[in-house]
Amino acid sequence: MAGESGHGAQTSGEYIAHHLQNLQVCRVDSEWVWNHCAGNPMAINVDSMVFSVLLGLIFILIFRGAAKKASAGQPGKMQAFVEIVIDFIDSSVKDTFHGKSGLIAPLALTIFVWVFFMNLMDLIPVDWLPMIGAAVGVPYLKVVPTTDVNITFGMSIAVFFLIIFYSIKTKGIGGFIAELTLHPIAPPMKGFGLIAAPFIIAFNFILESVSLLAKPLSLSLRLFGNMFAGELIFILIALLGVWQLPLHFGWAVFHILIVTLQAFIFMMLTVVYLTLASEEH
Repeated sequence: MAGESGHGAQTSGEYIAHHLQNLQVCRVDSEWVWNHCAGNPMAINVDSMVFSVLLGLIFILIFRGAAKKASAGQPGKMQAFVEIVIDFIDSSVKDTFHGKSGLIAPLALTIFVWVFFMNLMDLIPVDWLPMIGAAVGVPYLKVVPTTDVNITFGMSIAVFFLIIFYSIKTKGIGGFIAELTLHPIAPPMKGFGLIAAPFIIAFNFILESVSLLAKPLSLSLRLFGNMFAGELIFILIALLGVWQLPLHFGWAVFHILIVTLQAFIFMMLTVVYLTLASEEH
């Protein structure tokens, strides 16, 4: 029982369910209501939105401050850290994206650092911020935005629109349509093959559409699944009460690798998808 581990009168199941519940707001009967949004597809996960925006602002402030204080002489620790991150992202993008675009490298930097910061919230003990929230009247508080599938889908959908944009920009609308309909099976354009051509084109369109839609789907679910699993393990460890600290520390040390790796994978797959979209052939 969670109550026996120092979590009040809650059972273990209630404790887990509470920590997996977002702070939500939605419209019911033309009125905005809090936390009564079960099954409402238009519910807004306020905690995910607040923490993702807040961490984005922290990212901007840190890098902007480092840029303003940058010097050509001996750099400070923050400037050195920022330069290492930028050089790492820049070299990764140059090794993958061979086209010309002023957007790809800044986009990759933003995705990597922003996702890393959101993932890093998973290392905060699961009860700390929710307890502070409860003290000021906030009943639910999920502090890891990337454990909310809406956040990961939102980012992947933005990448999806960029894929379409770069595909049309590079190949034109005709080339983009041809890419969806004339591959992987080239339809015959003469003789009796003309009869089968419409069926082959339809078959190609189905295959290529599935392949195109799978990119944002896999991009979002990969990040969400890994971070949600990590958060769930932290919650299960927290059920041990005061005995959680050694296990929490051990899992947190290992989880730092997952946090960083998932941010890197999301960034690199974005660059790879945009590279494929920018290839003329």
